Amino acid sequence: MAGPIEFYFDFSSPYGYLAAHRIEAVGAEFGRQVLWRPILLGAVFKATGQSPLVSQPLRGPYHLHDLQRTARRLKLPFQLPADFPMATIAAARAFYWADGQSALEAKRLALALFDAPFARGINISSTDSVASIALEAGFEPDQIRAGIGAPDIKERLKAETDRAIERGIFGSPFFIVDGEAFWGNDRIPDLRDWLKSGGW
Repeated sequence: MAGPIEFYFDFSSPYGYLAAHRIEAVGAEFGRQVLWRPILLGAVFKATGQSPLVSQPLRGPYHLHDLQRTARRLKLPFQLPADFPMATIAAARAFYWADGQSALEAKRLALALFDAPFARGINISSTDSVASIALEAGFEPDQIRAGIGAPDIKERLKAETDRAIERGIFGSPFFIVDGEAFWGNDRIPDLRDWLKSGGW
């Protein structure tokens, strides 16, 4: 059986938001499972010395324009929430709790958590905001809160982030398929062509 597409992202990544609405179609086209793996870019930035793209001098205004332009092309709503960039520990922990129940349901929660900031302008930094969004998506908010605070979920997020850095993952979105790495929403067409051709 063909191996999965591993999809690494941070919920604070606007390019991750765009990719989250695209990658499952690629997986379905080629019969590849997509494994969603949220990580914490803050830890990654400490390892790389980088900062969020939209916060960087000169690059920031371009990336904001590019995000708006790309969202229009993909017919996705887009905005940056107030106080961006935002903390995403609660969102990532909520995902891993949901993933322990159902990978499919966890992906549905992930899309809701991506859409909240980047389609609706809602900051998802707090446990309460994550629980509220989860409730709208049909999840039990008390279970989400408990999952966010669970020691094993905290450890899983830390382990996933550490493992990502060990694997050389330095941004969001980041994809690995058949041992080949692709960084960025704009590399999804390359990833698709790689799968279609068998690599080059």
